[in-house]
Amino acid sequence: MENKNDVLVKFFYEIGNLRKVLRAHQQALLVVDPTDNIASHSFRTAFIGYFLAKELKADADKVLKMCLLHDMEEVRSGDMNWVNKKYVKVFGDEIRDDQLEGLPHSEEFLQLSKEYTERQSKEAKIAKDADLLEQIFLLKEYAHQGNKEAEKWLNEDGQGQCQQIKLMNFDLTRDIAKRAIEGKPSDWWKDIWTSKNR
Repeated sequence: MENKNDVLVKFFYEIGNLRKVLRAHQQALLVVDPTDNIASHSFRTAFIGYFLAKELKADADKVLKMCLLHDMEEVRSGDMNWVNKKYVKVFGDEIRDDQLEGLPHSEEFLQLSKEYTERQSKEAKIAKDADLLEQIFLLKEYAHQGNKEAEKWLNEDGQGQCQQIKLMNFDLTRDIAKRAIEGKPSDWWKDIWTSKNR
């Protein structure tokens, strides 16, 4: 029987590889962006999910874990965009079972992963909305840099209604999405920059 710390070491190395898995939508967006990987996506998704859960009075710890888990299988399968998914079957549940089996406390993560996939609980719906919101923030960043494909994705129906907003479960997330689309990615530093050194 393998030592549990050896199992953890292998798992930690495996999830570290998520930063090397580029997101597949880059092909459709006509962009090459090595910073847009599954690890960076999951990182921002986790923060978004946490704050959404707090605002929506849900279990923030559970949502945070779901956000961290939601694309973990892609270290083994790669990311699939919506064109890829038409032709390729990914056995995500099987991958996650294999990834988590044997880890200490794996039952909790297996249950959370199943709950996220089923999308029945409030927390699973929040985690999915966080995933969709993260995509909107990224699309807006690309559109702001002049990417015409990202601009089209953000305004699919001609009225600022992109596919991600249509899939969202909560008024809060739809409102944040609309504000993200209307705002500028550089707004975060607008009132804090200075030309003077301290």
